[in-house]
Amino acid sequence: MLVIEDLYKSYGTVKALDGMSFQVHPGEMFGFVGSNGAGKTTAMRIILGVLASDSGSVTWNDRKVDFATRKEIGYMPEERGLYPRMKVGEQLIYLAQLHGDPVDKATSDMEYWTEKLGIAHRRDDLVQTLSLGNQQRVQLAAALVSEPKLMVLDEPFSGLDPVAVDVMSEVLREKTREGVPVIFSSHQLDLVERLCDRVGIVSQGAMVSVGTIDELRHTDTPEYILVTHADSRTSFDHLGVKVPEQRIEGDRMKRRIVTPEGFDGQSILRTALADGPVYEFSPRRPHLEELFRDVVSTAPDAEKDNR
Repeated sequence: MLVIEDLYKSYGTVKALDGMSFQVHPGEMFGFVGSNGAGKTTAMRIILGVLASDSGSVTWNDRKVDFATRKEIGYMPEERGLYPRMKVGEQLIYLAQLHGDPVDKATSDMEYWTEKLGIAHRRDDLVQTLSLGNQQRVQLAAALVSEPKLMVLDEPFSGLDPVAVDVMSEVLREKTREGVPVIFSSHQLDLVERLCDRVGIVSQGAMVSVGTIDELRHTDTPEYILVTHADSRTSFDHLGVKVPEQRIEGDRMKRRIVTPEGFDGQSILRTALADGPVYEFSPRRPHLEELFRDVVSTAPDAEKDNR
């Protein structure tokens, strides 16, 4: 298990990390989301031991991250770390050997992952001749060739087409099924919501919300979607609920209704039915994108890039 506890990191007067803490469990895919400058990349670099924290700790399976434990981690940086004038296959073999693999195993793993990621036909090509999407696949292969026991990926889906996203998603799912914890950052919140077992939302260097998608989407003030005929004049004022959104769509009216904690939603339905037909009445839970916007909008100061 990866345990990050109370990390602090400052650059002069800028606090990049402000007491960040979270855990990633075996076989778990953990989404790491936040606006630019929230502290995600800084945290990942500290996890890898590339950057030192001012205080706090990072442990992997109860061991402090050092040279030996770093060999167990597959890392994909946001700033791609490939050698542009080196052939794809040679580069992956070289990187696997840096992790301590003998050349035969490194070659076998290179062949497996280039085939798996759909770039086997580019093994003899220079990296700089590849499209950005294929370079991204090579970068993922570089994180996989050493058979990592933990994967840390910074914006792995950036710039990928839908087919490449599906390929990469399936590879990461396979790793989690093998028990490998995967942590990745992304601004593609629909992907995070679809792929991740748990998500951590970061703001101004701190983990402000963490949990499963269901846990994050739970609210103490339940919301409902109500669709009636466009000429409905039903008032819900007497119920003590709020109607922050109401719009006409063709011959129908769609309302978003926010209720107090513990409210019986069926009273909304009964009130609407007394005035005419109801075409839809369903609970509504916020998507991750809405939760993310709420967190970012409540941050007191604008966050700075490149934390």
